[in-house]
Amino acid sequence: MTQAPSWQSFPLFQQTAQWFERAHAALLGELPCRRGCFHCCVGIFPVTVLDQQVIRFGLSKLPDSQRERIMDTAEDQVRQLTAGVPQLLSNRFMDHWPEQDCEQVIQQFSAWPCPALESDGGCAIYQFRPLVCRSMGIPQEDSGLVDGACTVQTAVPLIRLSRTIREEENRLAAREAEQLETLRDQQGAAGEEMLLPFAFMPEG
Repeated sequence: MTQAPSWQSFPLFQQTAQWFERAHAALLGELPCRRGCFHCCVGIFPVTVLDQQVIRFGLSKLPDSQRERIMDTAEDQVRQLTAGVPQLLSNRFMDHWPEQDCEQVIQQFSAWPCPALESDGGCAIYQFRPLVCRSMGIPQEDSGLVDGACTVQTAVPLIRLSRTIREEENRLAAREAEQLETLRDQQGAAGEEMLLPFAFMPEG
């Protein structure tokens, strides 16, 4: 018999949230990320089968009425997605999609709020949010160049994150890749990434 998961089954999600807090503190409050800013909660984006596990776990902890509202929104979005992109009917995974096709779908449905976004701008599954949501907001750095993480960031903080924090970011990404490979092997899944609304749906 498979043992039901507990929150302790997902340490990577807690570690990523802790990394964000350290990075946020290192930038001395220069980030706009705070409760009430939900710009990154509008628009669909890919999440992984790891994220799906945590989202489904989080949904199970909600009151029935709240969970049903979220599921109704997700189901409606999935219906519209599969109507607009018929290939999602046979395979929800998009790992091997051309980047141009991914961007086209994301742009087409860019006005959709996350199914878990509440009317007050809060997240109904904040404790159980995907990994990308936990790290979103920290400016990206590549070859010494820094880019804002979202359109709300009109200026990039002048303070650069330390090598230690960036190395930890890389270690977390490596752990995610390892866990994804393991989970995919266990599930026999056809892929790792799906558009956000699919992650709220039950398996099968």
